[in-house]
Amino acid sequence: MEKLRIRTKVNESGMGISVIIPTYNEEENIGRLIDELQKYGGRELEEIIVADAPSRDRTAQRAEQAGARVIVSEQPGRAFQMNAGARIARGDVLYFVHADVRIHPDYVLDIRQALNEGYTLGCYRYQFDSPRMILKLNTFFQRFDRIWSRGGDQTLFITKAAFEELGGYCEQHRVMEDYEFIIRARKKYRFRIIPKNIIVSARKYENNSYLRVNYANAVVMWMYFRGAPQQKLIDTYKSLINTDKYGIKPADVSKLPT
Repeated sequence: MEKLRIRTKVNESGMGISVIIPTYNEEENIGRLIDELQKYGGRELEEIIVADAPSRDRTAQRAEQAGARVIVSEQPGRAFQMNAGARIARGDVLYFVHADVRIHPDYVLDIRQALNEGYTLGCYRYQFDSPRMILKLNTFFQRFDRIWSRGGDQTLFITKAAFEELGGYCEQHRVMEDYEFIIRARKKYRFRIIPKNIIVSARKYENNSYLRVNYANAVVMWMYFRGAPQQKLIDTYKSLINTDKYGIKPADVSKLPT
């Protein structure tokens, strides 16, 4: 079946991009990210929406000071938070970004080009903010169009019309929500992997070993595609990875890596 093409407003006046950032205890990163988005966004950056969990630190205050709209999700978890941000978004395009990412300076131009080429959604490749050679193995696989090479850290853009037609992120997913959404979206729409790198944090590798993190990711992904329940995925990941250093509270898994 031919995949649908939903175009957004891309004309002389530009398109409106709503950036949506789900957060939990990200006061060290959020101001820097908002500044970068504003610096490179130009006229086509409609707004920046921070959907907080809520945090126990000053994430919300720093986001507001930097110029973002801040909302507090009724429930913690990235699916709830990103859906909450999308509901109030005014832009024609939604751009979901994690708080510890360093975005590409060309993000507006890249998204516009992908939309003009008939893609409805897509992501970037990434590299880590670490010089460790072994992490380049993970980076290398981002060029391949396989679901195990995707994830929320790569950021995700999608037209608002398509996002609403798909019903947003599945709120029954407390983890792996990005994979579930991409799999579902790609059944209907064309997906673009932009051949440029954004920068993602290597903190989970710094607080755990490289082999431990990749083993945990592989186990949880295998379990997910075998149909394991969400709580089992969460419990398994927490048994394999030291999550305390990420500031994750027991009732919230919005910061678990995916």
